[in-house]
Amino acid sequence: MATILGIESSCDETSASICIDGEIRSNIISNQTVHEKFGGVVPELASRAHQQNIIPTVSEAIRVAKIHKNEIDAIAFTRGPGLLGSLLVGTSFAKAFALARNIPLIEVNHMQGHILAHFIDAPKPSFPFLCLTVSGGHTQIVLVKDYFEMELIGQTIDDAAGEAFDKTAKILNLPYPGGPLVDKLAKEGVPRFTFPEPQIKDFDFSFSGLKTSILYFVQQNIKQNPSFLEENINDICASVQHRIISILLKKLKSAANHLQVIDVAIAGGVSANSGLRSSLMSLAEKEHWNVFIPKFEYCTDNAAMIAIAGYYKYLSQDFVSQEIAPLARWNVSN
Repeated sequence: MATILGIESSCDETSASICIDGEIRSNIISNQTVHEKFGGVVPELASRAHQQNIIPTVSEAIRVAKIHKNEIDAIAFTRGPGLLGSLLVGTSFAKAFALARNIPLIEVNHMQGHILAHFIDAPKPSFPFLCLTVSGGHTQIVLVKDYFEMELIGQTIDDAAGEAFDKTAKILNLPYPGGPLVDKLAKEGVPRFTFPEPQIKDFDFSFSGLKTSILYFVQQNIKQNPSFLEENINDICASVQHRIISILLKKLKSAANHLQVIDVAIAGGVSANSGLRSSLMSLAEKEHWNVFIPKFEYCTDNAAMIAIAGYYKYLSQDFVSQEIAPLARWNVSN
């Protein structure tokens, strides 16, 4: 039996998970509320919070899994991409734990972890499959040929979809993190406002122009009616969400048709968005796709996805040395 401890610390969640023979036994996530008053993640504060949270979080993951730390066979950690200071905390802990226990170290690409979250629970996609990975910092379409053989088909050339949600929320004076709140308000609204769709070639994305158009739209309407936001907030959120989802799914459909792939998945924090989930299911029915969506707890940053990725690397004895260092940037194809 292989028992893997997974560590995730790429941004503002400290998470630890225990995976035993491919089964997740615990997945503990410690969220950081210190960033709320700043309207976004402050890297220095994030790394300090990771230092405070990592030992209690790991201890809780071990306790919930009902194992002893001496039973852990290897430790998997997020090497990148992410905030360098945050990654450094997780990497340093993993190296120290592995050295003290004399067990192997396993590096995991954060974006590959999001994709491999689909192998935590059944049903699981078959290779090759297409994965739309949407998070706060990344928007990518990835052709997944095997567990660690992935080809980047398309990506954002500026803002990610998650950033578009959060920046829209800021424009609308909604509290951070704004993405989930936009989703909540959109359910009560009607997408009656039209926002432009960027014309980007191939399978790449762009959301910076959309963000700017939303800003100008709000400013112009507030000049005419100071109460415009309060009176139309639900419809604005519904309209913004409708456009972001249409951009994502149009590219995904184009890539799936081009590559002739019928197993389609979504991953990352934005994959928890209810509008995206329901729209994908509707599209899949028309296109005759097999759709795979992780549980909500495995969509946002979490250590379970790192632990399951570490499990598959453990099976192939894919380990790294103590000289390993974190990477702020790391392509999903590498």
